[in-house]
Amino acid sequence: MLSQKSGDTEGSVLALERHLPSIRVPGPNDKIYKDECVYSFDSPESETGLFVCLNTFLGFGRQHVEKHFAKTENAVFLHIRRIKKPVAQKKHDADGNQQPKRLAIGLEGGFNLNEPKYDIEERYSVVILPDFQSITLPKETLPAKVLQCVTAIQTSDSARKVEELQPWDGEQRIVSKYAYELLQLDNGTKIPTSGWRCDQCDLKDNLWMNLTDGKILCGRKFFDGTGGNNHAIDHYNNTKYPLAVKLGTITPTGGDVYSYDEDDMVLDPLLSEHLAHFGINVQQMEKTEKNMAELELDLNQRYDEWSVMQESNSELQPLYGPGYTGIINLGNSCYMNSVIQVLFVLHDVKQKYFYGAEDIYSKRLTVPPPEDFNTQMAKIAVGLWSGQHSKPVVEASQAENRDVPPPEGIRPFMFKSLVGKGHPEFSTKRQQDAEEFFSHLMTLVERNNRNSPSPADSFRFKVEERLQCGQSGKVRYKSNPDYVWSVPIPVEAAMNKHEIAAYEEKKAAATAAGEKSSSVELVRPLISFNSCIQAFAATEDVDDFYSSAFQAKTRATKSTRFATFPDHLLIRLKKFTLSSDWTPKKLDVAVDMPLSLDIGFLRAYGKKPDEELLPEDDARTAAPVVHIDESLVQQLMEMGFSREGCLRAAYSTGSTSVENAMNWIVEHMGDPDFDTPFVVPGSGSAKKEIVPSEDNIAGITSMGFTRAQAVKALQSTDNNVERAIDWIFNHADDPEDAPAQPASVAAANSTENASVVRDGPGVYRLRAFISHMGSSTASGHYVCHILKDDRWVIFNDEKVALSEKPPITLGYLYLYERIKT
Repeated sequence: MLSQKSGDTEGSVLALERHLPSIRVPGPNDKIYKDECVYSFDSPESETGLFVCLNTFLGFGRQHVEKHFAKTENAVFLHIRRIKKPVAQKKHDADGNQQPKRLAIGLEGGFNLNEPKYDIEERYSVVILPDFQSITLPKETLPAKVLQCVTAIQTSDSARKVEELQPWDGEQRIVSKYAYELLQLDNGTKIPTSGWRCDQCDLKDNLWMNLTDGKILCGRKFFDGTGGNNHAIDHYNNTKYPLAVKLGTITPTGGDVYSYDEDDMVLDPLLSEHLAHFGINVQQMEKTEKNMAELELDLNQRYDEWSVMQESNSELQPLYGPGYTGIINLGNSCYMNSVIQVLFVLHDVKQKYFYGAEDIYSKRLTVPPPEDFNTQMAKIAVGLWSGQHSKPVVEASQAENRDVPPPEGIRPFMFKSLVGKGHPEFSTKRQQDAEEFFSHLMTLVERNNRNSPSPADSFRFKVEERLQCGQSGKVRYKSNPDYVWSVPIPVEAAMNKHEIAAYEEKKAAATAAGEKSSSVELVRPLISFNSCIQAFAATEDVDDFYSSAFQAKTRATKSTRFATFPDHLLIRLKKFTLSSDWTPKKLDVAVDMPLSLDIGFLRAYGKKPDEELLPEDDARTAAPVVHIDESLVQQLMEMGFSREGCLRAAYSTGSTSVENAMNWIVEHMGDPDFDTPFVVPGSGSAKKEIVPSEDNIAGITSMGFTRAQAVKALQSTDNNVERAIDWIFNHADDPEDAPAQPASVAAANSTENASVVRDGPGVYRLRAFISHMGSSTASGHYVCHILKDDRWVIFNDEKVALSEKPPITLGYLYLYERIKT
């Protein structure tokens, strides 16, 4: 319990007056951290409440407030204690959960975040350190400055509320730029109110009417192969008529309208007029088909992998204590939760951020703790491993203060806000790719540990790429660093082809009999991981290889091997791919991942004595300038492909169109370097025609870099601030490509400029895996399984339990750790 001296009120007021010079009234630009401690997950709901400094407006739990006082001599705090009492919940369905009725998070009718409802009582007092003298509020005789400060803190939005992402509404639409000036042809076309059929095939559902010429055509194929035959999109490609409405969704209040040029569902405020042009009276229309939001809800929930990966058909035994703390979903943050749980189980990460937390907290910072990456990483580590936020209900109910609800996990709002700051994807509440978030997190770890050992060192390895000219026989070697081993899945190598054939026959028979194909028990292709390794190691033919030996294009062969083996090997299975008609899909396969793995035979040994290297060619640096359209890259990434692969596709197709880029991806997504960092060919001396944004330049120079550095970095990274900052750090040792570093950066890199790459035997054991449920990385759900004390544990957001049937064959990311010999 909190021990406070509250009897000597007059003495407390006198003591308060002595500290008036250090008290500030918050201004419009001050952030007020009154939701949780900046160093821990203590909050006003905690047993000892939260202390908000009346000078810095930072919030502290009981164990950190005295340290802040000792460091700053700020003695006066607003103490907030919040009492929460549960209230009756809404009626749930038979499964105990409210089923979502709309594609949204944090909104009425959207996905349930499992947040209980409470009646809330707040208690305030002014506390003066070091003796914790307390003045219960309200008290009108306090000095005016103190009353103004306290009132401002109480009435102002908290930093979390100011920065917190708005609820995600997947059904929110913007008005199409074509809506008010849409071309409509006077071709005499009149559309009936029912009985529609595609003009080019026999499909009678998933039909779209083009609002320019009235053509009725079928829609795209869905991710799982169902849906239309792409006739509506083909019609747009031929005519460029931009808007179409989905028949069957039209009601007097609207309907689903898609803009092909804007590549999104949109609003058409004049929809009733546009439909009337073709004889459709919206007052007579009724909804007969599911709209696109409802279809996406179905796609996100119908895969049987959901129940398998979450082990929802098992009575799982909950686990509590240090290392078994859950992370509460902040709105589609399960990708982040899974990566964090896996990452913080590793020795390097625990050593840096858990055992070293006090050292991190004691350092004097140039930014507030909520904006310091290492501080927030330490906060996560302590939250997960202290055990304070993972206690059984019985134990929690025995606490001295029975108003305190049992701990249910941690809510890493500050962490998510910090790591997502300025990022176009991770700053949103949309679902993201766990592998891309892991790579982003590794970049931040590296950036914030340049003058000390980095936990990211245990993941980094080097891949050696060998190219051999088909005409001269000469070779070129290139080494690239990476954190993730991306492995292709050769579906054609399935070990259960007979079972799959029988399954397809049963599905066809069920369809012919008028039954649902889902009634047939699913059989997935089962792929041996050895087949995946063979696909990775296979020699690849390169048709358009420029040979510096002949100064012309010719054929070449390319192979990839490991130059080093990391302590921890993260494997990404390339499950997200394209079908033959270039529609994105997820491979619904099972991969027989081994519990132990030996890949020593994949080690590269560099140039052989009898090999002759290809000469360096200065002409290669004169490559023509090719513009990379960032909007096209983003469209491709939304289909589930890595940024590096999408950059390659945009560059290789001249950013001409999404279709051309996707065709390129179909042909090249199996390339070993598809997901490796992309560098524009010839960019060593070719000048890219990019004029950096002044706002971006100002953002970089505010961090201590020179204007010249900012301009050069932005020119080299397509005017992207996040990548430009990385570019400056990564070119710190290159005098030709980077200007002199600012003194602060030079000092930070003086002891360890070069990234450390560990090496050792390529023998590993499986330690954890992350599974994805759903049809796309942009939707669905992530969970992870971690091997702890020789038993598998499932982490499903805030739920932590002993796993009964870990679905090892259905994972997406697999973490292997080196077996020490």
